[in-house]
Amino acid sequence: MADGFTVPAEMMAIGIAAPGGPEVLVPQQRPVPVPGEGEVLIRVAAAGVNRPDVLQRQGKYPPPPGASDIPGLEVAGTIVAAGGGADMLVGQSVCALIAGGGYAQYAVAPAGQCLPVPEGYDLAEAAALPETLFTVWTNLFERAYVVAGDTVLVHGGTSGIGTMATKLCNLFGVTVIVTCGSDEKCAQARDWGADHAINYKRQDYVEEMKRITDGQGCQAVLDMVGGDYVPRNLECLAEDGRHVSIAVLGGAKATIFIPAVMQRRLTLTGSTLRARSVGFKSLVADELMRNVWSFVGEGKLRPAMDQRFALADAAKAHARMDAGEHFGKIVLTV
Repeated sequence: MADGFTVPAEMMAIGIAAPGGPEVLVPQQRPVPVPGEGEVLIRVAAAGVNRPDVLQRQGKYPPPPGASDIPGLEVAGTIVAAGGGADMLVGQSVCALIAGGGYAQYAVAPAGQCLPVPEGYDLAEAAALPETLFTVWTNLFERAYVVAGDTVLVHGGTSGIGTMATKLCNLFGVTVIVTCGSDEKCAQARDWGADHAINYKRQDYVEEMKRITDGQGCQAVLDMVGGDYVPRNLECLAEDGRHVSIAVLGGAKATIFIPAVMQRRLTLTGSTLRARSVGFKSLVADELMRNVWSFVGEGKLRPAMDQRFALADAAKAHARMDAGEHFGKIVLTV
């Protein structure tokens, strides 16, 4: 019993039997984790499914030292127990960014990485917020210091990252141009709020970007492709433009023409989030509370929701993501 909540000794969680396809995700009985100093135990109502979970399942993205081997980087639910210094949070509904352990009935989160879920806000939607919100905010609005009036190019316009970037750009007065792999996805992206959507399979996105911006280019590119996209992305940038890499789905190496970077004063940067310190992520949570969270409370910031699957059906959720037909976020419900 923890402050009126009965916490069992064991829980159902999703383990990775061996590196491989979706079928390696299997329900297992695991001990309920115990929150340490400054941590809380969340009775999970829903967990978001993200591309890093797929990479972990494939054996390509191991959890950082000390993190749970259970996949899942974001959850929403009720705090039912707390370690020292965090007990005032017991009973609150929160969503949280975590380094692992989300695909389970219970998960531990640093208190500083929790954000309060507004009353009446769907917990499944709340679970779909943290990973993409923290990622887009830190990379597009901090590393690329995008401001109102800027134009940005975002690849993967119908992904969780792409749909969150679109919504944040809408809220902060930024023109957003996205790329998608079909006319249908381009239409979905425009309906969601993208100012322009380019079908990269039948259009040259560099030429389209130049056409849309009357040859001026954009102030920032948010890229998760890498590889040969990087030199093409640099062609899309205006002078003093910023290129931010957040994944390398298309290749880990790129060849760029350095004189162009010098002549046009371009900035190439990037980051990963999972291995960053609790202190850093807690500072980001504070920034989100100050700058973004009022939009959540007002219902102006909601994630694009694709499909919901029961926790035990995590393999089906991953098969959906692997197929690449989803729009927005896939969520597991507990």
